[in-house]
Amino acid sequence: MASQPRTIDLDNLPLEQLHQMQQSEESRLSAMTSHYSTFRASAQKLASARESLDELTPGTEGKDIMIPLTESLYVPGKIRDRNVVMVELGTGYYAEKQVKEAQAFLERKQKLVDLNSENIMEVITTTRSNLTNIQMAMQSKIMQIKLKQEGQRVKASDEANQ
Repeated sequence: MASQPRTIDLDNLPLEQLHQMQQSEESRLSAMTSHYSTFRASAQKLASARESLDELTPGTEGKDIMIPLTESLYVPGKIRDRNVVMVELGTGYYAEKQVKEAQAFLERKQKLVDLNSENIMEVITTTRSNLTNIQMAMQSKIMQIKLKQEGQRVKASDEANQ
């Protein structure tokens, strides 16, 4: 059962609570933006891996390659069989797969990353909208406070002049 989004009447909240909500939404926006960046970087790596698989042609067997052990550490190697590759399944686990299986695996992962990116972008859009609404409510509250203070000043000035 999906939960329904709650609606909060911002106009009835005190300025301090609006400020807390603003900080919370800014923190959420920052985290979601970071997650989105991570997903897009993953999507780029998956696309690069798919391109690398496409470059495995009959003439590539026996060719020298650089094999990534980490993001910054590569070791020299040779392509033994262009039809079999090692695929990282996640969390440091690898499996040997046929190229067509590896392509299908990368395509599934790409779709999952794209779907999660879209979901996070929806959250980012909603959070930005929430922030705008909170900021508008805060400006309204500040304006009301200033008008009230100005009204009290005028009233005190009028009383002093009488």
